[in-house]
Amino acid sequence: MDNATQDPRFLRDPYPTYAAMRSACPVQAVPTGSSGHSSYLVTGYAEARQALSDPRLSKNTAAFFADKGSRRRLHPAVAHNMLASDPPQHTRLRKLVTNAFTTGAVAELRPFIAQVTDALLDEWPVGEQVDLVAGLAVPLPVIVICELLGVPEGDRPEVQRWSAELFAAGKPDLIDAASHAVADYMTGLIAAKRLRPGDSLLDRLISARDGNDHLSEEELVSLAVLLLVAGHETTTNFLGNAALALLQHPAELERLRINPEDIPASLDELLRFDSPVSTATFRFTTEAVTLGDTEIPAGVPVMVALGAANRDPERFPSPDQLNLEREAASHLSFGHGIHRCVGAPFARAEADIALRAILSRFPGIRLAVSPDQLDWRRTRLVRGLASLPVLTSS
Repeated sequence: MDNATQDPRFLRDPYPTYAAMRSACPVQAVPTGSSGHSSYLVTGYAEARQALSDPRLSKNTAAFFADKGSRRRLHPAVAHNMLASDPPQHTRLRKLVTNAFTTGAVAELRPFIAQVTDALLDEWPVGEQVDLVAGLAVPLPVIVICELLGVPEGDRPEVQRWSAELFAAGKPDLIDAASHAVADYMTGLIAAKRLRPGDSLLDRLISARDGNDHLSEEELVSLAVLLLVAGHETTTNFLGNAALALLQHPAELERLRINPEDIPASLDELLRFDSPVSTATFRFTTEAVTLGDTEIPAGVPVMVALGAANRDPERFPSPDQLNLEREAASHLSFGHGIHRCVGAPFARAEADIALRAILSRFPGIRLAVSPDQLDWRRTRLVRGLASLPVLTSS
């Protein structure tokens, strides 16, 4: 699979490969790099859902790699974050951030999201070519999560660059350097906010650290980094993938343009059709586990291919068809179980607002290049476009 992520054909459309693997066996051993070791790849829906919620599949990367040695120098705030932990630590950390992502909290921020969206679309010239990724899908989620965390406006471009570099597949030195840059930045921002407190989410986390909620300084920095990175990377891909899916299905796009009130209900199908997270983050078996008909030994990494599971015909008939009337709420694009994406409500709100604005202001929008000319990000973890050239039309 590592080689596949560098194959332009797989990057453009991984789903035939996933379908062939799932048809052969929905859980199978695959080679991991050049080490000679194997991981297990899960491509079936039922098996993926089980794997995501099975407590015998640990996310404690520190425990897994403790005795294996590595030349990597990821900053601990990136390597050992909330996503890479199990209960009870995960339960305690997640509880501290959950309130920031409630329906009420999202509703309060919707006017700001709409304001930012309109300001970004104001820069789009009518009747000309625009990169939807650079012109909306990247800056909108960055601005929103930075606003939520209290990151100063002037720092946001650099923060976005470091975050993108954390997903630079095949470039371990760049990833490691970016992990230190973003962690050092958040450490400095935390120190600055202690001197001049505000009312951002980061300020509230600092209060938890300095109060009685048992949040260590290392955990504080790690949570801040995780929220910053996870808070916009996947949403960027969601926006780009959803827009592309609609542009490739003009009838569905036109239906949403005429009936924008249907957009919120269509988001689950758009997420299912082309998941912004291709493969879930690292897990390993703490004891032998049977997924489907496959027994996986203890101490082995397990990769859950969310994009493949969302195209399983056993769960979603005619899975390669985009059907906005499909009941797709059970998709796995936000994960499942205790690690389900805490920021899902924000991602949905941003996609809803952005798609409404695009279809309202540019009803004749269309692709500026053929789909096989699109440039996809070269990474196994997330699935997203490096750019999406479109032609605007009022």
